[in-house]
Amino acid sequence: DSVITAVGMADQIEVMVVAIILAVGVMMIAAKPIGDFVETHPTLKVLALSFLILVGVALIGESLDFHIPKGYIYFAMGFSVVVEMINIRMRKKLIRKP
Repeated sequence: DSVITAVGMADQIEVMVVAIILAVGVMMIAAKPIGDFVETHPTLKVLALSFLILVGVALIGESLDFHIPKGYIYFAMGFSVVVEMINIRMRKKLIRKP
């Protein structure tokens, strides 16, 4: 994925190699903390799957010449993330109370 992006964005092979190495390094460093966070909050798995479905439906709609404005999709995703953040904080407060 990042290789195709690097090839499309850069003309110099050195830039592509550095970009790919940096991307792999960041992924290796961030994979464990992100995995632990998602494991702690399983509702994020459902949220991620719903994002995949949303993007898939939008892509299928685009292929059928039914255009969904990107702003609607981004708003739905952003709103869902905000609601989930509020839910995570509320659950954390309920657990702390004796």
